[in-house]
Amino acid sequence: MSIGLLGNKIGMTQIFDDSGNIIPVTILKVGPCVVTQVKTKTKDGYDAIQVGYRNVSKKSLTQPELGHLQKTNIQPLKYLKEFQVTENSEFTLGQVLNVEAFSPGQLVNIRGKTIGKGFSGLQKRYNFSRGPMTHGSKNHREPGSIGMGTTPGRVLPRKKMAGQLGNKFTTIQKLKVVQINLEENILVIKGSVPGKPGNLLSIVPSE
Repeated sequence: MSIGLLGNKIGMTQIFDDSGNIIPVTILKVGPCVVTQVKTKTKDGYDAIQVGYRNVSKKSLTQPELGHLQKTNIQPLKYLKEFQVTENSEFTLGQVLNVEAFSPGQLVNIRGKTIGKGFSGLQKRYNFSRGPMTHGSKNHREPGSIGMGTTPGRVLPRKKMAGQLGNKFTTIQKLKVVQINLEENILVIKGSVPGKPGNLLSIVPSE
C-alpha cells in the first residue's frame, strides 16, 4: 500500500471543464498529517508508517495515547492510522505530509464510514420485491420464508434479513483528483465519497 493521508469531507458541488461540461465533485480537507511512528522490517516485521491528524487538547486523549505521542515529542492528535509502505527511509518522525503527495489526474482510493440509515426492511436494504397489495394479501412488505422445515430446521448463516443499513466502512476505488489547493490543503475529487460532511476519510493512491 502507498502512503495515504487522512482528511474530512466538506461537501459536494460542481465545476466546469474547458469544454463547458459539468463535473460533479467532492471537496476534501486533507491533512496536514504528522508522521508519528516509523516501523521497519527488522524491528516490526514489515515496513509502515503511522500518521496522525487533527490537533486536540490533552484532555481528549487517554494516557496510553498521550504516552505514545510524547515519546517522540509530538503534539496530541485525535486520529492515528497506519499505512504500509515499500520504502520507509524517506520518512522521519515529526515529518508533515500534505496534499503535495497527490497530483491532478491521479487516481485514489477513499475509505470512510457510510451514512447510517437505521433499522431498515428488506425492500430498502436489499431491494427485495414486495408482495401483492390487493385481494386480501397480508404479505405486503414481509420477508416471506427464511428457510426450510425439518431439514435443516434452522436459518442458514448470511441470510438476508431486515437490520442495520449503512454506518459501515466502505472503499470507493479509482476516484480521479481534479484539482489541488496547496494553500488550503484542499483536494477536489470527481464523484462522491462515503459519509456525510465532516466524515473522516482515508485517501490512498490507487495501485
